[in-house]
Amino acid sequence: MEKLHLNLGINSYDIKFSDSFGELLDALREINAPKKLLIVTDTRVRELYADEVYNLLRGAGYDVKIHAFPEGEENKNIDSIMGICKACIDHGMDRKSMIIALGGGVCGDMAGFAAAIYMRGIDFIQIPTTLLSQSDSSVGGKTGIDFAGGKNIIGAFHQPKLVYINVSTLKTLSKEQFVSGMGEVIKHGIIRDAEFFTFLKRNSELVKALNPYTLIRLTKTNCAIKAAVVEKDEKESGLRAILNFGHTIGHAVESAYDFKMTHGACVGLGMVGAAYIAQKRGMITAAELGEIEDILTLYDFDTRVKLSEPEKIYSFMLKDKKRINGVMKFVLPTRIGDVTQVTDVTKDEIFAAVEYISKIQ
Repeated sequence: MEKLHLNLGINSYDIKFSDSFGELLDALREINAPKKLLIVTDTRVRELYADEVYNLLRGAGYDVKIHAFPEGEENKNIDSIMGICKACIDHGMDRKSMIIALGGGVCGDMAGFAAAIYMRGIDFIQIPTTLLSQSDSSVGGKTGIDFAGGKNIIGAFHQPKLVYINVSTLKTLSKEQFVSGMGEVIKHGIIRDAEFFTFLKRNSELVKALNPYTLIRLTKTNCAIKAAVVEKDEKESGLRAILNFGHTIGHAVESAYDFKMTHGACVGLGMVGAAYIAQKRGMITAAELGEIEDILTLYDFDTRVKLSEPEKIYSFMLKDKKRINGVMKFVLPTRIGDVTQVTDVTKDEIFAAVEYISKIQ
């Protein structure tokens, strides 16, 4: 089993990579996991993997229960969090108990947030089952829920004790969810690693065929990129904000269209929009903008979607939690493998970017 260590002082933990759940018990023993555990999952993952993990843990002597909430971003809310906390109480969990987040990004965000607030904070681990969560959201300690139409408005930084990635779970993803996950994967290459960007271009067939060796390399590289950033800026006071490339427009589109498009699809559009702004400013060439669009197309993204409500999109950007003292931050590419943060993107530039994305080719 391959692993990666995230060095955050007392909050340090390992990220482990496998193609099965077979080594999960060893990983739990290494962190001295308590005997009382609650598996938090959604209704879809409950049917796919929860029983396998439950039986594995139960057979090893753990006192474990399963709590499943309804699948979908629309259920990433305070009612679901209260349901998780109630399940903790019903299971007799104390401050030494542990939550296991088994599922995608929504599950990880909510299980982690519940762990952060239950009895003022208990431990949790991440077992991400989607490409999006394996490549991005399970690493770094961001937890939260959506509120008042905004994405991740209420939350906390709460680092897991372990991330256990089983790439075989990607076999049950829909094409839509796999494409969504590739949005964050491609993002990491653009912001930090030109060599990885090239790897993704050259190995698209192996990636899409879900070759286990290729997927482990892909997820490990993604986690290494994110870990290197998080180690330097755990609470997003500076460098970590580069991970928001594509998210300023992307989150606004996601919210404005009532989460009917996947997160990764919206991030893909946001990356095109940000790259367009950068190209118009002379920060990247037209060829580099084309490279970004081409790799998204290679992985079956729609790089053009008719966005008919630019004012609505802009209004959600004004509510984004990344705004500081009324200033909107944008992450713009300066080349493939490097980005910079700016605070002077104008409303006209944003509208031009939305218009560019909306031009169906």
